[in-house]
This record gives sequence, structure tokens and C-alpha cells, in this order.
Amino acid sequence: MNEIINYFSTLPFWEWIAVIASLAYTLLAAKENIWCWAAALVSTVIYTVIFYDVYLWMDSLLQVYYLGMAIYGWYCWNNYATNKINKESKKIVSWPLIKHLKVCIRLVLISLIVGYLMDTYTPTSFAYLDSLTTVFAVYATYLVAQKVLENWLYWVVIDAVSIYLYIEKGLLPTAFLFSLYVVIATYGYFAWLARYKANQQMTKVSEQGA
Repeated sequence: MNEIINYFSTLPFWEWIAVIASLAYTLLAAKENIWCWAAALVSTVIYTVIFYDVYLWMDSLLQVYYLGMAIYGWYCWNNYATNKINKESKKIVSWPLIKHLKVCIRLVLISLIVGYLMDTYTPTSFAYLDSLTTVFAVYATYLVAQKVLENWLYWVVIDAVSIYLYIEKGLLPTAFLFSLYVVIATYGYFAWLARYKANQQMTKVSEQGA
């Protein structure tokens, strides 16, 4: 713990900004606040450079994707409300388990292929594990933009695995950040679950009233 505190006390300015913006994104997303995408835009630009410098190239490439998804996410959340007469926000949805299982099988296969290519043709570290977290994070980010409830369960696993990667690469503040992500993602899941159930109940009442 003392090592992390000492590391944070000498943390470069831009990494501090990335850490704060990343935390802001996750917390705001858990609260369904559209400004989460603005925070994501800031953190992704900075982390693109940081991960490239430590040879986590898949993570660096992932940040470029996040940059595009930050714009897409803002559009999805904002455009839904704009097109609604009563300015309703985009509703949380839940997908069946079988759908997630089928997708996960495909993502694992893609991860193995990408991992092999990265391990064979690049000097990237932890090629297979880095590819696995990257491929799943790509999909999980899409789920956030679509407000799929289960996105948070994906993030709990992705963030937990990422902690190991960052500790091994000496990125202690980022590892600490991802430890917080696990907690926030858990909170995000239950917060969204409560809103999802409330929306479902309101829909039932509305249908019965009709």
C-alpha cells in the first residue's frame, strides 16, 4: 500500500488526469449521466500514449476504439432523448443468458486468433491475455452505449484480469484504478438492475392501465 501511495505522490500530471477522467467516466456511467462520454474522451487520448509506451499495444489500440465509442455513446444516449417528445432517456435493457454465452464463445475464439498474431508478429507483452481483455472490452463498451444491463458483469471480469496485467508492467496506479473499477462496476450493475426493474414495473402498470 505504501508503494502505491508513494507512486501516486510522484505520478506524472497527465497520468493523473487520465486516472481522474477514467474514474469520472465509470461513476457517471453508473448513474446514467451522459457526461460520462466526455470524461471517456479525455482519458482515452492520454492512455493511448501511455499504453503504447509500455508495449501494451492492444490496450493502446483499444483506447483508439474507446475514443470512437465515446462519440458513438454520446450520440446514442443524446439522440434517443432528442427524438422523444417527452425527452425520455434511453432505457436500460437486459439480454438473455444464452445470447451472452454465444457471444462469449465467439469473442474467445477471436481473442485466440488476435493473441496468436500479436505474439508472433509484435513485441507486445502478455499477448493472449492482453488480446482477451481487449476483445471483450470492445464488446462491453458497445453494451454500455446500448445500455445493456449485463455490460457491468463483463467489466467486473475484464477489470479484475487487467489488474494483473498492469501490476506486471509496473503500472501500479492504473492497477489500483482498476481495483476501484471492479467495485464501481459491481455498484453499476446493481444500480442499473434496480432502475431496470423499476422501468419494467412502470411498463406493466402502464399496460394494465391501458
